[in-house]
Amino acid sequence: MTLLGSGLLPPVGVPLDIAAGRGPSWLDGWLSSHGGDLVAWRRYIHANPELAYQEHRTTGFIAGYLSSAGLAPSLLPDGTGLVCDIGTGSRCVALRADIDALPVSEGTGLLFASTVDGRMHACGHDAHTAILIGAALALASAPALPGRIRMIFQPAEEVMPGGALNVIAADGLAGVDRIFALHCDPRLEVGQVGLRVGPITSASDLLELRLSSPGGHTARPHLTADLVHALGTVITGLPALLSRRVDPRSGTLIVWGAVQAGEAANIVPQEGLLRGVLRTGDRRIWADLEPLVRELVTALLAPTGVGFDLRHVRGVPPVVNEAASTELLRDGVAAALGGDAVAATEQSSGGEDFAWYLEQVPGAMGRLGVWAGDGAHRDLHLSTFDLDERALPLGVRVMVHTALAALG
Repeated sequence: MTLLGSGLLPPVGVPLDIAAGRGPSWLDGWLSSHGGDLVAWRRYIHANPELAYQEHRTTGFIAGYLSSAGLAPSLLPDGTGLVCDIGTGSRCVALRADIDALPVSEGTGLLFASTVDGRMHACGHDAHTAILIGAALALASAPALPGRIRMIFQPAEEVMPGGALNVIAADGLAGVDRIFALHCDPRLEVGQVGLRVGPITSASDLLELRLSSPGGHTARPHLTADLVHALGTVITGLPALLSRRVDPRSGTLIVWGAVQAGEAANIVPQEGLLRGVLRTGDRRIWADLEPLVRELVTALLAPTGVGFDLRHVRGVPPVVNEAASTELLRDGVAAALGGDAVAATEQSSGGEDFAWYLEQVPGAMGRLGVWAGDGAHRDLHLSTFDLDERALPLGVRVMVHTALAALG
């Protein structure tokens, strides 16, 4: 397969820093020959985004390149995403990339911007996928490997509870000793990788509250149940009460993202909807949040007379980096890019379904710097998100060296 002539290859003269000379020689050679391919793959995937569990074209794209290198990718049972082992032996290390896009309309103006209305790779999954394809093909070129390396191209990271559970259900972790991943970080400069022992992301749940009222005239709110007032009570009251019922050091918070009720100014509506995300950085608190939230909503709405139905969708626990695995990732970064590339990073309040893997086997996730070093930080999940493509070959180096370090 090739993307030559597609218009997606990098323009002539764009420098690609491949940190030449850090070896091994087969990795240096592969990157020297295929640095432009990494950019082309990322741009193709970026231009053709697919949402969770719809990543058929992306899965076929990945499988085609792996098969062309003599590898044997195995499609996941649901039809999107795949796993592929490289090397032989009883010891196995897994490397994971997520492949789905977000329901965001792109506003970057890039020549390779999304060709699909309302869909965009606004979280760097296009880069994650290109990096892991590169790592797979580079490893396939190695004369020998000290064990097996499993490539996991996972669907549906952006929906709760996440496609990682599908991989686990399909025995995608069978025989795996450790697992590693990188995630783009637009706050870190290219050439840096953020590491942290312990929780590096937060738990994330979806809350959906549907309210009901007999409705009526706004001139006579005492004859009905004022639904909009009740919505406001929950919007302000639930975050406030929750902050008094859990340890404030846990980073537990609710942020509402959608509220809908009524149309006319003089009518008390009969139905209302409130949606938001509940996050916490503490795994133990996360386990107890669902009954606590229901208790608080019940108490807040009881005086209003408004009925409600609460849907609490359990999302993902925090990603908790295991200490030994984080040290192996640190070794991989240092071997790939030098010791100065290792950067400390804080716990994020964002959610990541890589956490489910770490509930099964030890592992760690690092944050790959994708900021160019000047200009604005284009944050994740925004329509303007973009990344410095010089990070792609660096990501390949880190993944390869980490796998080799973990295999000893």
